[in-house]
Amino acid sequence: MLVLPSPMVNSARRRIIEMAAKHRMPTIMAFPGFAEEGGLIAYGPDVPDMFRQAGDVMVKVLRGTPPSEIPIERPARFELVVNRKIAASLGLTVRPSLLVRADRVIE
Repeated sequence: MLVLPSPMVNSARRRIIEMAAKHRMPTIMAFPGFAEEGGLIAYGPDVPDMFRQAGDVMVKVLRGTPPSEIPIERPARFELVVNRKIAASLGLTVRPSLLVRADRVIE
């Protein structure tokens, strides 16, 4: 199950993870924290890094740069997290090639 990000999903993420586990459904989610909470795989922007980027923008504004002159930025860093514990509970084997590419593997 692919879980796309939205405020509604974020507020119900615990329930989504619990229901996916109950029905033995592998989940791929958009924010790394979801894999830490019980999703199988997460791939998305590094949220703390996004806040650092926002801080850099605020520094520019506070130093007098008009906001209209500051370019819109995409997240600079994305993170792949694989939860091997969840994979094992679902009877899935995660390929070594995916584990090597992962930024973090939860055992």
